Amino acid sequence: MQSRPLGNTGLNLPILSFGASSLGQEFRPVPVEEALSSVRVALDHGINFMDTSPFYGRGMSEVLLGIALRGVPRESYLLGSKLGRYSLTHFDFSASRVEESVHVSLHRLGTDYLDVLLLHDVEFVQLPQIWEETIPAALALKKKGLVRAVGFSCYPMKTFHEVLDHAEEQLDCILSYNQYTLQNTSLADDLLPRLREKKLGVMNAGPFSARLLTNAPLPDWLKEPEEVKAAARKAAQICSQEGIDIAQLALQFSCAHEEIATCVAGSANPENIRKWAEWLAKPLPQDLLDTVLQIFDPVKNIGHIEGLPENN
Repeated sequence: MQSRPLGNTGLNLPILSFGASSLGQEFRPVPVEEALSSVRVALDHGINFMDTSPFYGRGMSEVLLGIALRGVPRESYLLGSKLGRYSLTHFDFSASRVEESVHVSLHRLGTDYLDVLLLHDVEFVQLPQIWEETIPAALALKKKGLVRAVGFSCYPMKTFHEVLDHAEEQLDCILSYNQYTLQNTSLADDLLPRLREKKLGVMNAGPFSARLLTNAPLPDWLKEPEEVKAAARKAAQICSQEGIDIAQLALQFSCAHEEIATCVAGSANPENIRKWAEWLAKPLPQDLLDTVLQIFDPVKNIGHIEGLPENN
């Protein structure tokens, strides 16, 4: 698996990383052996950066990931987790919770350090707390050697810029989701120039945009407006006529940007992991990509509201 540097962190990430949210049964009941097998298959294919959070499965993801990694040499994989979000409605970015959260994550994961620590979905709280309290506490853990790189994740571009306005000199990386896809390239269009100048590491997640860019039935909880969904259905049909799954095109596109270190995609189905690795070994069908991007052009970068209204 090809790798790219994560800014100036000294970490090299595979262009496709393993998102462990599915291990927490966020989307369906997952047999334990299937969950463990998905991690092993990912490692076998060079997908050796594992991204998790105490929020995923309310700790279950970290526990199962830790079990799956038992006996695997720690130097052979990279591990990232998060803090601050612990349920759909419970957020705690206090300094006292930072150290507690990381120590709990380390115990669940069976490791004594994290390669990447992210402040998770900061758009749901008053932002001054993030740069006044949470980031300094996270950096203290970095000084202790418990964390190698510190960053944050969120959805609104406004939130990214506001946090960076106050803390970009202290941070190592960011994670954006659903915003470097066939339909939404806000990460590259809006944020990447700033990150490039400061040499901050860039991670992308959600290449399938919550199933929007797949042939699966669209879930009721999908927040994108109807015109976006209609364009996605049309694009999927065009891809099918060419004998290509739109999910393949979506994954290839999201992993192709040279300035984005990695794209995080998650599944507890080992067959999906194998399929994704096979897709990335194939050439990107440029003509089909151009056609699909034209379909999405009228709805390009249309997203949704996430977090507190003032943070959007």
